Amino acid sequence: MRVTRREYFGIQRKIVANVTSDSWQNVPHVCYMYEPDVTDLYNEFKKLNKGREGENKITFNTLMLKIIAEGLKAAPIMNSHIDFNRKFVTGKIDTFEEINISMPTILPNGEMMTINLRDFGNRKLDDMTAYINDVRRRAEKTNLTEAMYNVAFNKTIETLKQGKIFQVLTRIGGANFGKCKVDHLRGKAKKEYDAIPETERLTMKDLEQGTVTVSNVGSIYRGQHGAVSLLEIVPPQVSAFAIGAIQDRPVVIKNDDGSKDIGIRSILPLCITFDHRAIDFGDIVPFMKKVDEILDNPSIIHTWVSNDKNDNTKDKKNDDFLTVVA
Repeated sequence: MRVTRREYFGIQRKIVANVTSDSWQNVPHVCYMYEPDVTDLYNEFKKLNKGREGENKITFNTLMLKIIAEGLKAAPIMNSHIDFNRKFVTGKIDTFEEINISMPTILPNGEMMTINLRDFGNRKLDDMTAYINDVRRRAEKTNLTEAMYNVAFNKTIETLKQGKIFQVLTRIGGANFGKCKVDHLRGKAKKEYDAIPETERLTMKDLEQGTVTVSNVGSIYRGQHGAVSLLEIVPPQVSAFAIGAIQDRPVVIKNDDGSKDIGIRSILPLCITFDHRAIDFGDIVPFMKKVDEILDNPSIIHTWVSNDKNDNTKDKKNDDFLTVVA
């Protein structure tokens, strides 16, 4: 067969391939397709953005991140990491108070990188918007290969501490030799890059793994008619979410008098995947009930924005990551 193109793995594709392979080899995935009616929510969302322009405008993606974070508060075990030893059948589950969302993001140069959106459980929508805008700003000044190389190097050190010497040696070989070697910065170029203040570029803190993964597949192609039916979990996380695109569908509508009609409503496919070693289906029910509660009373989203313009400033003073955000 004739090869039309050959592209050797760069560091971004290496990381994705390694993480996803680890996921499918070791994690027993369970997937549930949750398809809520977001018609009323979207109407409230448009009201929420009335008068907002430019960087002050709240995206629907940001709103969904907030809703998912509220759901995770109701089902905290979904915001956990697992440590399981299959050989000895021993393990532990660490549940976190802080909700740090790992979100695959397409950066301005077209590359994809998973960003750690920190403490999104306690932030208001304005603060979340400022945070994401700041990530975009700093990404433009970031050497993505160097940033990802630092993440991979740190992971290699952790692997070495676990005594997996052969695995470390093969990783080093793959990174420094052959057609898939990583062309990272060295010498003077590295010193100059490292001299850029961390407030002006993405760092390890931005790229390290979060407590849960949320992937907005719907934002890539809004005209899609399907949905993600299974999303890999990134170990040691125990849950992952794939947000689809809003789609018009015929649904049964229950009227106040108990009668039923068929109408066209806006449905948002949401794929919920969890690690069956850590979670049973009953554990995700509180999450869905909380989201249902929000969708039944969508005006609550107006309480998620700051009434006091100084609120975000106060938050930023206590958050090193946001010290440069205006």
